[in-house]
Amino acid sequence: MVVLLTTLVVVLNIISAYSSSWEFDVPVLPGYPGPLPFKLQTGYVGVGDEDERQLFYYLIESEGDPVRDPLLFWFPGGPGVSGFYALVCEIGPLKFDYEAFDEDLPSLVANPYSWTKFASVLFIDAPAGAGFSYATSENGYAVSDTIAAEHNYMFLRKWLLSHPSFIRNRFYLAGDSYGGKTVALLASEIIKGNEAGLEPQIRFQGYMIGNPVVDEDKDHNEQTPFAHRMGLISDEYFEMAKSSCGGEYVNPDPNNVECKYALQLVKECIQHINPQHILEPKCREYPVIQRLDNSTFGSKEQRPINFLLLPKQERHFCRANGYVLSALWANNSTVREALHVREGTVGDWIEFNHSIPYEHNVASAFEHHRLLSKKGLHVLVYSGDHDLSIPYMSTLKWIHRLNISVDEQWRPWMVDGQVGGYTEKYMNKKVFLTFATIKGGGHTAPEYMPKECFAMADRWLSSYPL
Repeated sequence: MVVLLTTLVVVLNIISAYSSSWEFDVPVLPGYPGPLPFKLQTGYVGVGDEDERQLFYYLIESEGDPVRDPLLFWFPGGPGVSGFYALVCEIGPLKFDYEAFDEDLPSLVANPYSWTKFASVLFIDAPAGAGFSYATSENGYAVSDTIAAEHNYMFLRKWLLSHPSFIRNRFYLAGDSYGGKTVALLASEIIKGNEAGLEPQIRFQGYMIGNPVVDEDKDHNEQTPFAHRMGLISDEYFEMAKSSCGGEYVNPDPNNVECKYALQLVKECIQHINPQHILEPKCREYPVIQRLDNSTFGSKEQRPINFLLLPKQERHFCRANGYVLSALWANNSTVREALHVREGTVGDWIEFNHSIPYEHNVASAFEHHRLLSKKGLHVLVYSGDHDLSIPYMSTLKWIHRLNISVDEQWRPWMVDGQVGGYTEKYMNKKVFLTFATIKGGGHTAPEYMPKECFAMADRWLSSYPL
């Protein structure tokens, strides 16, 4: 009888732990020499009707004044991208030492341009199936734009209730790429929840989105004009496409032979260009090799590639090569133990999980942004100006459709005496919107131009003009 009761208590404790918040302070990480110079916490929060989705997060407290500094809730795009990507490749306090890699566990170094210098940042692996997040059943992985927004709001409310000291902080949503949708939908949920009196009441100040997806068709439609503006296609080809396609380059009339021919010419001009950054190499598809521990990755999306085994002097630059270090690091057992990842819940960690059964049931987030523009929020929209995948021209188009008056005309903004990009400010009684380009930035801007993006975010969050 005693044994039975003891077993029952253990089972109930496990169920309780897995269905509620699960959090740990992480003072050290494999690959980083010595104690971490910032406060890192990892954990899980259950969402869904029965907490069947367990979402993993990384919280890094502000290295400045965590009591007074804002809290950012960051979404790295995707959907299906791990928040760890943003932590080490974009705005977090760590990055991998690519140059020093020598077939051992990748080493981590400090990022001098971490946004945690002036804000606490909450990174999330969402939805279930991204990063270390998981579901307790196969059906738990099925999700859509709208369901993901509901789960993200549930996560946020539960997380704040278990971290009451952050409820007083100014709160901002932030993200890039598909975050243009994710952030807009979650912002709408927060506004509705606050207006309905749901607890906790969130001190929602606004949001920032970079290289944002808002409406894929409209965003991608600007790729042809952008390619022409950047000198990738000739005046003749562009005028031919413009006149024959009537400005519709993504979904043209299938019976329009002239348009089809013009778009084929355009495609031939840009098919070998890296859409993430038009000046960087377009990586070839990599051959599969074994992990450094001689086992193999089960997922095709991200496998270590043979460049890691080449002598350093023979490694040709390709930005995607560095992403492999994330997979090598995150799939190391000592790393998972340090992060307090629940054993047996996730197989291979991959940066971008394409296999999640995700329904894109919100074709355009423009209407959400339009309604949010009436809620008195502060908004920052920024674009790397060398991004072909989501050109800054498409972002400016939907901003203009918001019909907000221009408060400050287009001008350069400076970092250390150099042009960091160009900015324009829009304002009415209900919204304060800043648009900024990041000169030389790609998709997404903080990865390519960290110093400039650091200065931009610091100034904007401090209500200081860019």
